[in-house]
Amino acid sequence: MTLFPIVFSVVMSFSNVDVTGNGFQLSGFTGHNFAVIAGADRWRHALAFTLVYTVGTVIAEVVLGTLIALVLERLKSGRGWMMALLLLPWAMITVVSAQLWAYVYNGVYGVLNALLAPLVGHDVTLLGTPVSATLAMAVADIWKTTPFVAIIVLAGLVMLPSDVIEAARIDGANGWTIFWRVRLPLLRPTLAIAVMFRVLQAFGLFDLPFVLTGGGPGTSTESLAVLGWRVMFQDLKFGPGAAIATSTAVLVFIGCLLFLKVFRSQVGQEETA
Repeated sequence: MTLFPIVFSVVMSFSNVDVTGNGFQLSGFTGHNFAVIAGADRWRHALAFTLVYTVGTVIAEVVLGTLIALVLERLKSGRGWMMALLLLPWAMITVVSAQLWAYVYNGVYGVLNALLAPLVGHDVTLLGTPVSATLAMAVADIWKTTPFVAIIVLAGLVMLPSDVIEAARIDGANGWTIFWRVRLPLLRPTLAIAVMFRVLQAFGLFDLPFVLTGGGPGTSTESLAVLGWRVMFQDLKFGPGAAIATSTAVLVFIGCLLFLKVFRSQVGQEETA
């Protein structure tokens, strides 16, 4: 159910795919599919959008998740209830949450329009322009996935060695200095895990733009995953569609390797120092 589709997609991306009345046939070995997508402006736009969207949302989620985790760590009572409430957006299926946000953003009967329209004097359609649609989609994504980051960071905070923090207090360090010089460096492995998971999920973004914006307006919020789906299942270009999926997986893999290499080198330098 998992390995065969992945392998078959890779094989298809390097094959000539002929669509017939009985399905499609694979023949030959070629890199033409990758040449087609590399020369397409639409693929480059989808790649740029996916990269910018991934970097922006992951940074926002890590910052907000860390702040929420710090607040939860200081709670003496009710932490369990707060964590349960915090996990509700994360536990919600993305298709459902995207549809809920579509109602919020609707320019006719949406909640946000009802609040803003009297102030600006006209209906507010956030999904009608490329910039506002991208920001609206990012807000929906951050709302859903920040709790995931917060729980991971909270687990890291709880596991920090108390003796090191207490030693810093004895040496006269204040709370701000302890966070930046002691706690944050010790949290790097935890933050690295959170970033890795979120980059993998954000780079494969599909369901949120598919439901919320449809990749629009135009192709302004079209991610690589949405583009691959359209090319393969709407345009019936199975070879280029499989090439988009394969190239996306390769880019994510290379990015993860580079991230881990940089992270390990930083940890090694700190341990040597």
